[in-house]
Amino acid sequence: MKAAREIGVLCRVATARMPTKWGMYNAAGFERVANGTAQIDTALALIMGDLTGEAPLLRIHSQCFTGEGLGSLRCDCSDQLSMAMRAIAGEGRGLVIYEYQEGRGIGLMAKLQAYELQDNGIDTVEANHVLGFRADCRDYSLPVAILRELGVHRVRLLTNNPAKARALSDAGIEVVARISCEAKANSYSLPYLRTKKEKMDHALGFQHHDGTGQIKDLRALEAAIPHALHWI
Repeated sequence: MKAAREIGVLCRVATARMPTKWGMYNAAGFERVANGTAQIDTALALIMGDLTGEAPLLRIHSQCFTGEGLGSLRCDCSDQLSMAMRAIAGEGRGLVIYEYQEGRGIGLMAKLQAYELQDNGIDTVEANHVLGFRADCRDYSLPVAILRELGVHRVRLLTNNPAKARALSDAGIEVVARISCEAKANSYSLPYLRTKKEKMDHALGFQHHDGTGQIKDLRALEAAIPHALHWI
């Protein structure tokens, strides 16, 4: 714990087995004092199998209490997390880095304020701007530090967001493939997803689903939808 008090130094707090409905993961907790503040940034790395050798599957996932805890249908976050953990379990190796960056980094209360603004007719990007935030306030330096700590330098990234791939590449983590992680849209999430596609360049086709919002098998997905895997 002492090292975590030094600015920018990554500390592994604990590692414990995490049985899930998709299989057994190891949950490693990390923390780091943020540069320029007294705030401690925390993240979990949910690890399955051996991460050495061929580039493992990776999902960098931001906390979504409303979707994952309350079952909100306004976003695709919960389905994306399930899809990623299921895909990793299907291969028997890979990791999810779970960050506490609710609402694309603006926090839970501001996220609810943004929802209120959206209820009055503006989209998610416009709502962030009204509240004085960027469209996406997230920072990916902590996942990069965790990947380096784990000795992972090449990944296959489960994401629809090109900004995540750019952030890793700019930091020296090779993204050898970007793999679609698209959940089934519903009437509540569709406007939000359209805004992410049109204003934030997310790679969404509103068709890469099996009726449940789950990726059943990466090889089957690639065979059925050749462009679902974006090789870099």
